[in-house]
Amino acid sequence: MTAGTARTDRPFGTLGTAMVTPFTADGSAVDLDAAQRLAAHLVEGAHDLLVISGTTGEAPTLSDAEKVQLARAVREAAGPEVMILAGVGTYDTAHSIELARAHADLALDGLLVVTPYYSKPTQAGIIAHTRAVADATDLPVMLYDIPGRSGVPLELETLQRLGEHERILAVKDAKGDLQQAGIVMASTDLAYYSGEDALNLPWLAIGAAGLVSVVSQVAPQLERELVDAVERSDLAAAQDAHHRLVPVVQAIMTRLPGAVAAKTALHLQGVLPNAAMRGPHAPADEDQVSALRTALDAVGLL
Repeated sequence: MTAGTARTDRPFGTLGTAMVTPFTADGSAVDLDAAQRLAAHLVEGAHDLLVISGTTGEAPTLSDAEKVQLARAVREAAGPEVMILAGVGTYDTAHSIELARAHADLALDGLLVVTPYYSKPTQAGIIAHTRAVADATDLPVMLYDIPGRSGVPLELETLQRLGEHERILAVKDAKGDLQQAGIVMASTDLAYYSGEDALNLPWLAIGAAGLVSVVSQVAPQLERELVDAVERSDLAAAQDAHHRLVPVVQAIMTRLPGAVAAKTALHLQGVLPNAAMRGPHAPADEDQVSALRTALDAVGLL
C-alpha cells in the first residue's frame, strides 16, 4: 500500500525495525533472497514497519541500484499490510533528490531522510535540503535526527518549520532530548518514533507513536509486548518488558556497532545465512561472537 499524506497519530505504524542488509558471503552483492526471507520473518514477528537502507542497513555502502533493488524485493516479500520506508538521505541534496525519485514508483509508504551528515550545514541549509527532498516525490517523509552521526541536531525551530510541510509526518529520534520532543509534539503534528533502543519505554511513555528499533529484529516479541503494554496503559507490564530487554539492548547496542551485532545475532538465530559486512565495518571476531551468543542464550533468544 502507499500511505497518503493525511496526518495521523501513527503515520508509520507502531513497531518498526531498522533492517540490516544481507550480503553474499564475500560482501560483493546484496543477497536479495535473504533480504526477502528476513522481511517475511520480521512480518511474522509482528512488525508493521520495515525501514531499509538506513544506518543499520549499511546504506553508505550500497549503490543506488542496490538500494532500489532492495526496496523492490522487500516490498514484494513484506506484503501490502506492512509499511516500508527507504532511507534516501545523504550529505548531497541533489543526490538525495535523485534517490527519492528513484524510489517513487516502488509502492513504498515513505522515505527516511537523515540530517545531512559530515558537512555540518546550518539549520537554514538543513531546512532547504529536507524540503527539497520532500518536494521531489509524493511520498511521506520521516526525518532522522541523529546528531551523534550527522554532527548537527535538528533544533526546535527547525523541527517546527519542517513540521509545517504537508509530507513531513514524523521524526525518528536518536538524540534523546525528551523535553524538546514534548514541545514539538505540543506545537506540531509531527509523530515521534524512538530511534534509540535504550529509551524505547521513555519515548512511548511521553507519547511517541512507535519504535524504529535495531533490537526488534532480534527480539520482536519482547518489543511487541512493550508497545502493546503501553498501548493498554499497563505500566507494570511495560516495565517488565523493558527490564527483560535491557540485557538484549546491552548486547546488541553497546559492545559492537549495531549493524554488526544485529546481523551477527540474526545469523546465530538461523535467520541469515551469514553475517557478512562491508567496509568500514569489520565482522565480529570469535570472542565477540561468543559473548553475543552467551548473552542471547541467557535471555532465551537462541
